[in-house]
Amino acid sequence: MITNIDQLSEYIQLHEDEKRWKEDGENTLPLLISDHIAKLLSYDAIRKQFVPSSKENEDTVGTLDPQEEKENSCMGRLVHRYHNRAAFLVTDRCFAYCRHCFRRRFTGKLAGEASESEIREAASYIRDHREIKEVLLTGGDMFTLSDAHLDRMLGIFKEECPSVIFRLCTRAVATNPARFDDRLLGIIEKNQKGAPFFLMTQFNHPIEITEEAARAVEGFLRLGIPAFNQTVLLKGVNDDEATLIELSEKLLMNRIKPYYLFQGDLVKGTRHLRVPVERGLEIEKNIRAELSGLGMPQYTIDLPEGGGKVILTHDYLIGKEDGSYIFETPEGKIRHYPDV
Repeated sequence: MITNIDQLSEYIQLHEDEKRWKEDGENTLPLLISDHIAKLLSYDAIRKQFVPSSKENEDTVGTLDPQEEKENSCMGRLVHRYHNRAAFLVTDRCFAYCRHCFRRRFTGKLAGEASESEIREAASYIRDHREIKEVLLTGGDMFTLSDAHLDRMLGIFKEECPSVIFRLCTRAVATNPARFDDRLLGIIEKNQKGAPFFLMTQFNHPIEITEEAARAVEGFLRLGIPAFNQTVLLKGVNDDEATLIELSEKLLMNRIKPYYLFQGDLVKGTRHLRVPVERGLEIEKNIRAELSGLGMPQYTIDLPEGGGKVILTHDYLIGKEDGSYIFETPEGKIRHYPDV
């Protein structure tokens, strides 16, 4: 596991902006790269996601909490920003810190794991607020917890909130797939009572879907847990049509539904990784012409100041004339639809 720049320089030759990175900057995250990711650092698409840059320290655009999670926290670890769902911050730890992380206000800040009292407090709140139908177990990465702690947490939530869907949000299938052994999967299976689990992965580039990563996801699929992927659109990583098409096709071949393609959040320290929205819309239009509905992710932006998620897409409705709507097809042709 790589934890500092000097250690990192033993794996790769550092660029000048990487050498100038300062760990104590306001906008930055600690440096942590898992052994699994270290083996992939020769690929630029992986390097840009995990190797820090001085551009993080120099960025002054945005905030450290663009989604205003802190303001929408009903208690320390539970964020209730949407009416029918909430997010529980299980831990601030990950197996590797992504340089595009949107939760820099919390991740890697030594908050540690949620205590049993925090878990019970959150479970009681969710139980008493029946409008909450889904809960995201996130952080940090929930699978950095020990097996015993994970078992205890899932048991409490399932006991108190049996009718609530839980999303198991993790980057670990990509960054530390060895974590998903038979013992851990047994804990997941043991707690599969009541409403279902959904596995939410983050693969940003086809290279990340290694054989080990695919096997880790396969373990959940064998338990009947559906897998959905959330990709972040990143400059120099996946901001081209061919890469995203390959990623979607590879995800589908591993029975993972491409779910979201996220526009980068306005988080300080990440500006150098953000793709212009105009280019994102162009990419969305072009890949829609190549992918089926099954393979097409929703290009989505999480609006600043806690505005919530909205879908971004090319407008295929051009106008209305003589009682008919005028549409552009994904191939650029024109079609009319009568207003009945």
